[in-house]
Amino acid sequence: MLEYVISGLLIIGAFFVLLGSFALVKLPDFYTRLHGPTKATTLGLGSLVLASVLYFTLSLEQANAQPLLIAVFLFISAPISAHMLIKVALHQKLPMTEKTANQNWQQQLKKPTNTDNS
Repeated sequence: MLEYVISGLLIIGAFFVLLGSFALVKLPDFYTRLHGPTKATTLGLGSLVLASVLYFTLSLEQANAQPLLIAVFLFISAPISAHMLIKVALHQKLPMTEKTANQNWQQQLKKPTNTDNS
């Protein structure tokens, strides 16, 4: 039974990593290209790490904290790095495609801000 659970987690993880890779290649602009791999690959790698933890802990009776630390680092660093890259792209006024849902960001970036502190 354990082999089926581990195999299922490996297949699900590989599917999401593959889905994130296709999103990186197929989506039209930087913003959507970054969104797909960040979400899908994080979920896929989390599933692969969980399968690794289950295998080594239950099958080989060998507890190891390294995969858990990898998963924690992944779940913390991937969204933060994606957020920082999106903020840089917005400040650089990287163009969006017409299909990008939140077009008001471009309009807000064009508005001059009031820096008068009197």
